[in-house]
Amino acid sequence: MKDFNINIVPTTTASIVKFEADKFLTRHENFEFKNIDEAARSPLAQQLFYLPFVKTVYIAQNFIAIEKYDIVEWKDVQEEVAEQIESYLNKGGEVILEEKSKSGKVPVTVYAESTPNPAVTKFVANKKLVLQASEFKNIDDAKNSPLVQKLFHFPFVKEVFIDENYVSIQKYDMAEWNEITMELREFIRNFLEEGNEVLTQESVVSADSTTPSVEENKNHEFENLDDTSQQIVAILDEYIKPAVASDGGNILFDSYNEDNKTVKVILQGACSGCPSSTMTLKSGIETMLRDMLRGKVEYVEAVNG
Repeated sequence: MKDFNINIVPTTTASIVKFEADKFLTRHENFEFKNIDEAARSPLAQQLFYLPFVKTVYIAQNFIAIEKYDIVEWKDVQEEVAEQIESYLNKGGEVILEEKSKSGKVPVTVYAESTPNPAVTKFVANKKLVLQASEFKNIDDAKNSPLVQKLFHFPFVKEVFIDENYVSIQKYDMAEWNEITMELREFIRNFLEEGNEVLTQESVVSADSTTPSVEENKNHEFENLDDTSQQIVAILDEYIKPAVASDGGNILFDSYNEDNKTVKVILQGACSGCPSSTMTLKSGIETMLRDMLRGKVEYVEAVNG
């Protein structure tokens, strides 16, 4: 049993609501079903069509979006739908009946993108790879990631960071990017096309079903923070993380010291060890936190560079 959790996410279209899962539902394809006959490949979608207000079912990698008829309002039925989907998944119900192509491969594109850190290149796929960010400093860290384990077999790979739809790779100085980028890009693309898992199930789901989910742990930790720390986390998430992610990195809140008004953060991916990260911290993040939290924040430090 995988112990799925479903989160209700409104969309900009009033008739459509997303039911977002904390684990992958389908790895490589998206689906749209307009009626129960079209949904022959999806036992879950077929079940949803028994609800009289369901007009269209969309299934993506980690969410199900449902378009409704006007006979009901989402506020009256969305909780019930979420519970039905969650119950179905936790009983081991199938989302999509597997149907591999003749070649056994799934088309995937991967392109390389430079980052502000000259030692890091970002390899971006046209598919979602993971649902949460993961950093790997060495091959021991990668015991639950077949992809990263194989990447560490390249002697020039120093560290790996994975988030959403990209892999950031930090190299040793022994090789230049113009010598190894194509090799790494093709390796990642072939690995994904063969349908291999980026992270094994063990790294996503605890063997102990009583262990809280990652999301529950995050919420619990956030609730235990003081008011200023919660404000800092909110600012980092809304204003800083998207820009950092576009550069192939990540930033995490570590701690806040009220006495010396210092915020400590953890830099990951392309941001870790980046020559320009100190300038970014001082001229960007520190200035923003000072302006938005006047009198509460004066300094920002990275605990890992």
